[in-house]
Amino acid sequence: MATERLTRVAATAGLAVVLLAAIGVQAVAIAASWGLRYWLVGGAAAVVVGALALLRHRQRVVTAVAGLVVAASAVVAARLFDLPTEPGPALALASAVLVGSAVRALPPLPAGLIAAGGLVVAVGAWSSARPGAGGSGVVALNSLCWLGGVAAGLTLRLLDERAKVTAERVRRDERLELARELHDVVAHHVTGMVVQAQAAHLVGRRDPARATESLAGIEAAGGEAMRAMRRLVGVLRDTADAPPASAGPEQVEELVERFRRQGPPVRLRLPEQTAWPPEVTSTVHRIVREALTNVARHAPHAAQVTVDVAREPDAVVVEVTDDASGAPAGSRDGYGLIGLRERVEALGGTLRAGPRPDGAGWSVRAVVPNGRA
Repeated sequence: MATERLTRVAATAGLAVVLLAAIGVQAVAIAASWGLRYWLVGGAAAVVVGALALLRHRQRVVTAVAGLVVAASAVVAARLFDLPTEPGPALALASAVLVGSAVRALPPLPAGLIAAGGLVVAVGAWSSARPGAGGSGVVALNSLCWLGGVAAGLTLRLLDERAKVTAERVRRDERLELARELHDVVAHHVTGMVVQAQAAHLVGRRDPARATESLAGIEAAGGEAMRAMRRLVGVLRDTADAPPASAGPEQVEELVERFRRQGPPVRLRLPEQTAWPPEVTSTVHRIVREALTNVARHAPHAAQVTVDVAREPDAVVVEVTDDASGAPAGSRDGYGLIGLRERVEALGGTLRAGPRPDGAGWSVRAVVPNGRA
């Protein structure tokens, strides 16, 4: 989110510089030919629409409609009062930004209406241009700006939709896998309860003390199953799929050893005891696997990778770091981390991924509650 916000701020600042430059160049050109007083209406319109273009993210419909109304008013004023042809380059550029922003983000109907409004302004400028007054070039530029705004908006809209569909598919797959694992977790605990209930039934009459122990074990297994269900039941979306036949997640040691054979050296630190619930153990493994996969893809030149798994009283902390430098910010923010964050948050934990504070490398850190608090 921070990267996206920074990108938006940088884009807005760049647009402001371009608009100011266009307004300045156009003012100088009008002053040298017609006289600056003939561009007071067009200059004011360019400033107003430019300001609306910079504020387009807040109210896209309002800013786009207001900008087109101002541009149309400038066209009418230029024709009525014998002024230079409008919309000029600065006003056309600002209007194109508003049209492209609306086409990108608004629902199809309002986006189409605003695009049509921009076309009406362009046609109006063409019909009101005076022959021999140098307006044909301005009209052509205005038409190209409108066409570029619509094309850019449609392209970005397509890319946004594709990214949204991909992210949603990743989330759905992750939730489906969590649902399957929940089935395995509950089956694990219920099987233990059934076995202990059978034992209690067999020894109940002959040895009541042992039957009491079995009942206590059933109670403990039932409580553990309930805690696991509370942590995961919120992500269930589809219960029709049968759970996969799996013997459990691969051990972290084996995963790290396999990575060492084809990637940078890895230093692994594990706690002495890892008796966590099955869904926590599986999540720890997936965190390490996704982090090492990102290292292999984006930082194969790293000199050292550290996998640190620590046990706290009520949580497991997993941190994977590398010392690679030079990777662009956000280059590792793939869809794998989206699904992984969804999984960790479903368990009540947190996951952060980003550059290390000293700027030398990348860090993935997750805190996963172990359900034993």
